[in-house]
Amino acid sequence: MDEQYNPREVEQTARDFWESNQTFKVKEEPGKPKYYCLSMFPYPSGKLHMGHVRNYTIGDVISRYQRMQGKNVMQPMGWDAFGLPAENAAIANRSAPAKWTRANIDYMKKQLKQLGFGYDWGRELATCDPEYYRWEQWFFARLYEKGLVYKKMSTVNWDPVDQTVLANEQVVDGRGWRSGALVEQKKIPQWFIRITDYADELLNDLDQLEDWPEQVKTMQRNWIGKSVGTELTFPLKDRDEGMTVYTTRPDTLMGVSYMAVAAEHPLAKAAAERHLDVAEFVEQCRNNKVAEAELATMEKKGVDTGFKAINPLTQEEIPVWVANFVLMDYGTGALMAVPGHDDRDHEFALKYKLSIKQVIAPNDSRDIDVQEKAFTEKGFLVSSGKYSGLTSDEAFEEIARYLEANNIGKRTVNYRLRDWGVSRQRYWGSPIPMMTLDDGTEMPVPDDQLPVRLPEEVEMDGVQSPIKADPDWCKTEYNGQPATLETDTFDTFMESSWYYARFCSPNYDQGMLDPAAANYWLPVDQYIGGIEHAILHLLYARFFHKLLRDFGLVDSSEPFNRLLCQGMVLAETYYRNEDNGGKTWFNPADVTVERDGKGQVTQAVLKADGQPVEIGGVTKMSKSKNNGIDPQSIIDQHGADTVRLFMMFAAPPEQSLEWSDSGVEGAHRFLKRLWRLVNEHTAAGGVPALNAGSLTDAQKDLRRKTHETIAKVSDDISRRLTFNTSIAAVMELLNDVSKLADDEPQTRAVRQEALDVAVLVLSPIVPHICHSLWHALGHAELVVDAKWPLADESAMVRSEIEVVLQVNGKVRAKESVPVDIGKDDLEKLALENENVMRFTEGKTVRKVIVVPGKLVNVVAN
Repeated sequence: MDEQYNPREVEQTARDFWESNQTFKVKEEPGKPKYYCLSMFPYPSGKLHMGHVRNYTIGDVISRYQRMQGKNVMQPMGWDAFGLPAENAAIANRSAPAKWTRANIDYMKKQLKQLGFGYDWGRELATCDPEYYRWEQWFFARLYEKGLVYKKMSTVNWDPVDQTVLANEQVVDGRGWRSGALVEQKKIPQWFIRITDYADELLNDLDQLEDWPEQVKTMQRNWIGKSVGTELTFPLKDRDEGMTVYTTRPDTLMGVSYMAVAAEHPLAKAAAERHLDVAEFVEQCRNNKVAEAELATMEKKGVDTGFKAINPLTQEEIPVWVANFVLMDYGTGALMAVPGHDDRDHEFALKYKLSIKQVIAPNDSRDIDVQEKAFTEKGFLVSSGKYSGLTSDEAFEEIARYLEANNIGKRTVNYRLRDWGVSRQRYWGSPIPMMTLDDGTEMPVPDDQLPVRLPEEVEMDGVQSPIKADPDWCKTEYNGQPATLETDTFDTFMESSWYYARFCSPNYDQGMLDPAAANYWLPVDQYIGGIEHAILHLLYARFFHKLLRDFGLVDSSEPFNRLLCQGMVLAETYYRNEDNGGKTWFNPADVTVERDGKGQVTQAVLKADGQPVEIGGVTKMSKSKNNGIDPQSIIDQHGADTVRLFMMFAAPPEQSLEWSDSGVEGAHRFLKRLWRLVNEHTAAGGVPALNAGSLTDAQKDLRRKTHETIAKVSDDISRRLTFNTSIAAVMELLNDVSKLADDEPQTRAVRQEALDVAVLVLSPIVPHICHSLWHALGHAELVVDAKWPLADESAMVRSEIEVVLQVNGKVRAKESVPVDIGKDDLEKLALENENVMRFTEGKTVRKVIVVPGKLVNVVAN
């Protein structure tokens, strides 16, 4: 082997071998245990960022480890290729989204290959390929036939100047990102899938996902939002109809001081016809964003309609307000407001000087003042007539029974989850496979006309979708009749909701999935991705899997057995304040820094002009703060293995990782040291067979360390997924290899075993260098095909242990003693120890506490 470590040459050699031998190509082998490892596929934005590198390195380490366990491992890769960013880039670059996307895929694929990830590239897919979305369209048609798809009017952000629908991210301060016009709320027909039909199953099956983070399961439970409450009707004064509301707290019914309805509620519309101020307010609400997440933080506004509701328990008249925090699409579009016991209702009541009543008191003796702050906990009822003194739970039952007995209301199970709106008015997405006949009949596009292809040679003007702008694209026929194709495209969550299943048979052309392949590989054994996908992507994928099951395409009920959400990659930020109040951010690579003894940045100057820049602190790598580190530059400088090693060593996978140039350099030094140790060992010549029965104590110690390392690393990678501690264990092992410096034949044999183990257990993490080192150590087989080492229990048996000697609880000495030493001998050893005697001199020994195998504590005063 070469004396010097040359990462460029070493890594190219390994990659060439893997590619020419199709090392990672797999097929179904029913008699062999399978392992399907999948990392969330990337959006082809142009180049990899460090978040990608971390995510995919974790997946590759797990995949290679499981391969060494003798499993049939599949690790595929593809591209989440549709979406709005491609349209924006196409407008900016005067290029069609398809051309831009595929050029990015080509470049990013080269980067992934440079990092040595063991993907079966024969399974590669891109969601923008018609061969992929054809089957998505086919499945949508099946869902429509089963009644799981429907069309209804739904509110969108509408730009009245560009005459187009805007995504939430295209609305900036209430205005269209391109035209600057005030955005309106407009109802248009859109397609929905009935995910609410599966709400209970999606909720209950979370309990089966034992290897998912609790945080993710909690987020999904909250999103589904199952609640048990009552639906009741408040009569309206001088009107025939009533107001229906849903509440989870009927125990607070005596505390209702106003009602609130959405701007689109029939009562609001009726009031707008009678009152100018209501009409003006309703018009203002048309410009509000519809995102539910914004309701909690937005300023609460409203106007009195003049209508009065009647409390069904007290017969009290209650004012009805239109409020901007009530959405028509959620519940009944109306709610009963109890400001004494709800924070949002309290905020609104204070602003408009509405009544605030206390009807719930704490179970303890706390003093509360609901005029100052809402009391939102359960307790017992006060000022509630015959229900006073009941607990909240008792009152729930009593009031619910009364409402049901008098036909005023009923117990109801409700969900926060809403049906999945899959229509998008953008171009770069899969066309929705529906058509409308001349007589108005809507029907799926027939299977023999699928896929409905998206035209790719288009020009983007930033205003209207090219397929909406082209009157000829949507023209088609059905049984000789003229028909019009749907010009909306699918939400891109559709594509990412089933890609994991298509990877099992990506080239299968007889159906959506090859059932034999799908049921061999699924469910995914390990899924890896960011916590930002914890709700929608994972929920939709779980839903889609249950649909696939119910259509007989898969046997399992959940798509992902084990989930790992990796932490963010962080980096320092640097900036200068501008005269206009803004900031100019500088990339860390363009800044020279000084650090204190703890490694904290104390001063920073811009390399270009030598002038100081402000230190913005450590935050997530992002384009906005210009603090992303280009993986390519690090690969070019130090090699892919250095990047992989740093990523795995710097922090546990679930935690955030702080980028560190010194840490990268340290990782590179470690690899050079590993190379040097193997080179020095192999240069010394042949190695005899290891004879465990003839080892010296020093040789036994190194061998014990070797097998302790196997045991620790095996547990760290398989069970705990803590790659940083496994690397640290190998570093300790190599330290011990360096310390055993003699060249006795059995020392060489023990050192060979230690280096073999180090290379084997590091090979999933730094596969290129280990590909070369394994061969240099004399092995004919490939390290990628080698079996994971097994710890020899007999090698880990210690003849001596170290015990701590204390005086009055403070450590004063440490001694190596025989592992089977008795309690009396331990006590004698401690009392005769020179340092213990020094600290007990002139004192009376009151007691000697012996903890066998651990410590002796001498109590003296």
